[in-house]
Amino acid sequence: MTEPKRKGIYLLPNLLTTAGLFSGFFAVVSSMNGRFEAAAVAIFVAMIFDGLDGRVARITNTQSDFGAEYDSMADMVSFGVAPALVAYNWGLTELGKLGWLAAFIYVAGAALRLARFNTNIAVVDKRFFQGLASPAAAGVTAGLVWVGVEYDVNGSDYGLIVAIVTGLAGLLMVSNFKYNSFKEVNWHGKVPFVALLIIMLVFVVVATEPALVLFVVFALYACAGPINTFRSVDKVTLEHVVGDHEEDDADFADNSKPEDIKDHHN
Repeated sequence: MTEPKRKGIYLLPNLLTTAGLFSGFFAVVSSMNGRFEAAAVAIFVAMIFDGLDGRVARITNTQSDFGAEYDSMADMVSFGVAPALVAYNWGLTELGKLGWLAAFIYVAGAALRLARFNTNIAVVDKRFFQGLASPAAAGVTAGLVWVGVEYDVNGSDYGLIVAIVTGLAGLLMVSNFKYNSFKEVNWHGKVPFVALLIIMLVFVVVATEPALVLFVVFALYACAGPINTFRSVDKVTLEHVVGDHEEDDADFADNSKPEDIKDHHN
């Protein structure tokens, strides 16, 4: 007689997801209290936990449907609601309706991005993201706020720029632009010794000006999607930018494995 399967949830990966959720909530509360630097940093901390939970789940063989759903809910808070509210409280309040509309475009884009990814998880090419991933969009938005605070910029004085960046980040999430996921990188292979020196140099550069460097990196990554798409097609059509496109489905088709579901899937 087989022993009945015990009900419950796996602790470690869901604990990391909860930590990411807490970071997103902390970012919202900090922005409400005018602590915008802490709010922006908290969003980047949430990215670290988001990157860890899926990998830990795979390493410990603790993937579950509950974990995947919980991760999506946490991502919606940390990379959907939190960046929009941080940007709104920092530089969009003086714009009135235009300000909260820009923030809402970002939130709606994140929600649609997550829903589309979760429904297409079985057919997407794991080498690419269709549309800007929500953590990357959050990096652009939170990075802008962090840079502004670092250089003593009053967000309200540049509200229109903040609105454009926030709105564009939201639209890029629901676009058809292809973004490299870097999942094909072989992290278990050997690399030349000079590669370690380059990695150390990267850490030094980030440590000198973390706000500026992280914002520039995420901004360049956001721009890479349209560039990759325009370079890969002979004639750009509306379907290459937004909407349903049959050719894109074929381009993104791949034998993605179920274990990829709990891995940076937003």
